[in-house]
Amino acid sequence: MSISLVLLLLLLPSLTLISSTESKLTTDYYNKTCPKFHEIMQQLITEKQLAFPTTAAGTLRLFFHDCMVEGCDASILISSNAFNVAERDTEINYSLSGDAFDLIIQAKTALELQCPGIVSCSDILAIAARDLVTMVGGPYYEVQLGRKDSLVSKAPEVEGHIARPNMTMAEIVSIFASSGFNVQEMVALSGAHTIGFSHCSEFSHRIFNFSKTSDYDPSLNPKYAQGLQKLCENYTKDSGMAAFNDVMTPGKFDNMYYLNLQRGLGLLASDQALASDPKTKPFVDLYASNQTAFFEAFAHAMEKVSVYKIKIGKMGEVRHRCDAFNSIPTSN
Repeated sequence: MSISLVLLLLLLPSLTLISSTESKLTTDYYNKTCPKFHEIMQQLITEKQLAFPTTAAGTLRLFFHDCMVEGCDASILISSNAFNVAERDTEINYSLSGDAFDLIIQAKTALELQCPGIVSCSDILAIAARDLVTMVGGPYYEVQLGRKDSLVSKAPEVEGHIARPNMTMAEIVSIFASSGFNVQEMVALSGAHTIGFSHCSEFSHRIFNFSKTSDYDPSLNPKYAQGLQKLCENYTKDSGMAAFNDVMTPGKFDNMYYLNLQRGLGLLASDQALASDPKTKPFVDLYASNQTAFFEAFAHAMEKVSVYKIKIGKMGEVRHRCDAFNSIPTSN
């Protein structure tokens, strides 16, 4: 028997597992078991977004923070208890949107009344993120359904999986690469900052006492820097002070984020660095000049994110409520 054939036979079990995993996810997963799933989701999403316009950005961020830590499994939704400190209670997740959590809780409650024990919290979050992106002008992309919810959510697992604004571009690229995402996908996913806001504490180092020669980061447009200084002058007294990520069209999902980067209007240091790093600049320039190219790349990347390390079968469960496991873990 040839070496190549032996290797193929050794790989067959893993290949079968991958094929089996993918085959259990379908876009019409709930058509028979919960036929009003999409209708209920659409109604709640529309009401929430109209009442609280930052819900779209908050839910998209919540989805991403969930998926990048051990996969899209709703582990971010779990509340801490006496036995366990959960993902949502690590420092980088403190600023996640309360409106986003509330939307998922509302959706789960409505779906449990309609079809109890059927729809996973991870599927609810995945659909909510997609539908909200579309609702504020972004691209539609297919979301495969059938995920199970995680059986674990641990705060120590978060660090090193979510990029921070003060990281170097090399560090951010490395984080995405470790999860299987290339530079172009990383730049496209960063375009999610075309909606939403960031707290002043996340970029204060860029606008106050930046260096001995400049009060603000010279990569910032001067007038923009001065405006941010005025906006955030009391941020140490009011931790809730924030600025829109996209100063031009903050509520619309478009390619303005990339145009802003070219003009020195990137809010976070990690955003602005995309426009100057030789690995990322070509994609910034492409998406700034071609919104269709951005939308296609973003949709492709989000489809890839949405199936990252998903759980199926006995790997997870369908939670009765999204903030708690069906059975309480007895140890950390």
